[in-house]
Amino acid sequence: QVQVVESGGGLVQAGGSLRLSCATSGRTFSSIVMGWFRQDPGKEREFVAAITWTDGSTDYADSVKGRFTISRDNAKNTVYLQMNSLKPEDTAVYYCAAARQKPYYSIHYYNTEGGYDYWGQGTQVTVSS
Repeated sequence: QVQVVESGGGLVQAGGSLRLSCATSGRTFSSIVMGWFRQDPGKEREFVAAITWTDGSTDYADSVKGRFTISRDNAKNTVYLQMNSLKPEDTAVYYCAAARQKPYYSIHYYNTEGGYDYWGQGTQVTVSS
């Protein structure tokens, strides 16, 4: 059973930075895509960023391009989300998800919840104005 565990959330002032971490364990496959989503109460869960484990291809939501960076550490089985220039509207519970990478599917396939097989419990990020 694949486990996905997020960490690194917290309270930060607008303009500040946070780095989220997501560790995976228990997987026996190497071709994996890791994604970050977020959800504010009363709103639908939305895509933030994704990265392929094999070649490091990335995809971002327009709302975070230029401010957030997704990266991976293969040796640690960990993916990171570096969040800079945070805004109050970035406040949400951030979820990490993992998916078996499907052959011939581009990274953009993984910008929807349905593309993922395993989910973490989420970590709260609050940006004060």
